[in-house]
Order: sequence, then structure tokens, then C-alpha cells
Amino acid sequence: MAAIAPDAIKRQSFRLVMWLFTLLTIVPFALLLLTSLKSKQDLFRGAFALPAYPHFENYVSAWVDGHFGTYFWNSIIVVVPVVTCSIVLGLLTGFAFAFLSFPFKRSIFVILTIGMMVPTEAFIIPLYYEMRYLGLLNSYAAMILPQIAMSLPFATLFMAATMQQLPKDVMEAALLDGASRGLILRRVIVPLLKPAISSLGLFLFIWTWNEFLIPLILVNDDAFRTMPLGMLFFQGRYTVNTPVLTAGAVLVIAPIIVVYLIFQRKFIEGLTAGASK
Repeated sequence: MAAIAPDAIKRQSFRLVMWLFTLLTIVPFALLLLTSLKSKQDLFRGAFALPAYPHFENYVSAWVDGHFGTYFWNSIIVVVPVVTCSIVLGLLTGFAFAFLSFPFKRSIFVILTIGMMVPTEAFIIPLYYEMRYLGLLNSYAAMILPQIAMSLPFATLFMAATMQQLPKDVMEAALLDGASRGLILRRVIVPLLKPAISSLGLFLFIWTWNEFLIPLILVNDDAFRTMPLGMLFFQGRYTVNTPVLTAGAVLVIAPIIVVYLIFQRKFIEGLTAGASK
């Protein structure tokens, strides 16, 4: 028998490990999805048992009775401005840290880095009193403004580090052509940073969508609750109805998966476009 090459053994072992990690990732979500399509009677047949027919009414009950329709649009209203503003501000401040000189630049950079290390629990109480003083409790602004401030340090450092890796000759050519800083940022840097912007948008979307503590403390009105916070109160009402409860969990997770798939495609397209330039 012919001996198997060591490189082939390494490749097969690597593929096996990757398949195992894939199964560990997919199986829990598949079980969650399967449970959400069962009835209460189907649960007694086993976790992996298929239902007689899919019970999509569990999703209708979660969407309507559990108010997940309201929670979903609240999350969209919060996520879109947070991600958009954080990316735009991150591009501006990242450009400043990457290419401009200004007083206390190094000190401000250190402060931003330290700000990323401070947990939300450390400032949530002062933030609550500040929002109450400004009259912003139980409003979208109470969730949007703090999360923009929390996302900005990461967006700034991420964009600054990425801009510093851009080819210097492209920047020098634009400067020699007499382009202004705004024109360089808009016409030269942004097209080259499409992969990085897509990645940053994905990170910010996931963090903002999953944010739990800020809506919990700053919002008491059910009309302003987001998906993760709504899931908490939904769980309290439907503890004994596991299929409906898991249907609500799928509704919370599904947008993250969809956005990830969209950003993954955009990431590849932006990477190819950046390489061709």
C-alpha cells in the first residue's frame, strides 16, 4: 500500500477539526429551530424527533402576542443610527489620528483605548441620572446616544489602524494633484476601505443588536424595548410554552445571521475591488 503523505494527513485532520467546529456551531441552532416548529405534545417525543407538521403559529404568537413586531422595529430604529453615525464619525476621527497632527494626540489616543476597557456596569448608574436630568429616559435617544459614544472609541482605533496600512504612494499622488483632505477621504480612502467598513459595520450591528443593559436600565416602557430586552419579559410570560419561547429566540437571532451573510458577501466584493485598485 502506498504511504499517505504527511501533508495530506495534515489537510484531512484540519478538515475534520473544522467540520467538528461547524457541527458544534450549527447543531444548537438547528435544535432551537426544530423546537420552535413543534407543539407541546411533540416535545415529549424527544429533542431530535420531527414534528408531524411545522407549527408556524408559534412564530405568529411570538410576533403578535409577544410584541416581537414592536421589539423588532425598535431594534432597527436603534441599530441603524448607531451603526451609521459610528462609522461616519469613526472615519473622520480615524483619518485625524492616522494622518493629522494636533495637540494631545497621543493622550487622547490613550484615553480612547482606556475607554474601550471600561465595562458598561461601571458607568450605567451615572448614565441613568444624566439621562434623567436631560429628560431622555424611556426614549430612543436614551439608547442611541450612549451606544454611539460607546462604539466611537473602537471605530476610531479600527479605522485609524486600517488607514495607516494604506499605500503611501496613493495618498502622496492625491496630495500632489491638489486634492483637499475631504476629497482624499471621500474619493481615495473610503473606496479602499470597503472591506474594513463592512467588517466594522458587522461588529457594530452585532454589539448594538445584542445590547441588553442600557435598554434595561434606561427604558421601562414596553413600547421602546428592543429584541433582547423584550425576550427577557417574553420568557417570563411564556415559561411553560417552550415552542413559542424558542420561536421568540429564533426571531432575536435570525437578523444577526442574515446581516452576517450579507456583510460577508459585501466583504468579499469590497476586498476584490480594493485589490484591483
